[in-house]
Amino acid sequence: MPKIAVKKLDENAVLPTYGSEFSAGADLYALCDSEITFAPNETKLIRTGLAMEIPEGYAGLIYARSGLASKRGLAPANKVGVVDADYRGEVMVALHNHSAIEQKIAPKERIAQLVVTPFLKAEYFETNELSATVRGEGGFGSTGRK
Repeated sequence: MPKIAVKKLDENAVLPTYGSEFSAGADLYALCDSEITFAPNETKLIRTGLAMEIPEGYAGLIYARSGLASKRGLAPANKVGVVDADYRGEVMVALHNHSAIEQKIAPKERIAQLVVTPFLKAEYFETNELSATVRGEGGFGSTGRK
């Protein structure tokens, strides 16, 4: 299990926590002095008050919390945020209100989840030909099957 060094940038910041033994994502908490109000379709950058040292070869992926997204329409604006291993600034969550009504986030409320995952770094090169497959170019956006 990788260990993640976390620096509190504010004494009121809350370290990420897992909701259960087998949770893939650790909850991230809002750092604010009072409730933050979101108008319908509004996006705000929410502080966590944390900086992290993600290990080389890993990335921190910020996903929506399913309950917050499905019940209140609050989810990351960019769908999935990425915290790179060389980033040492504050982890922020661009939270968007997808609902038609005003929503609020309370101080220290769980606002997103962070999944730390390994990734493969690819080398991209130009070619004139790609290998053939049964699917080929068919079905952009699906397999093309009915």
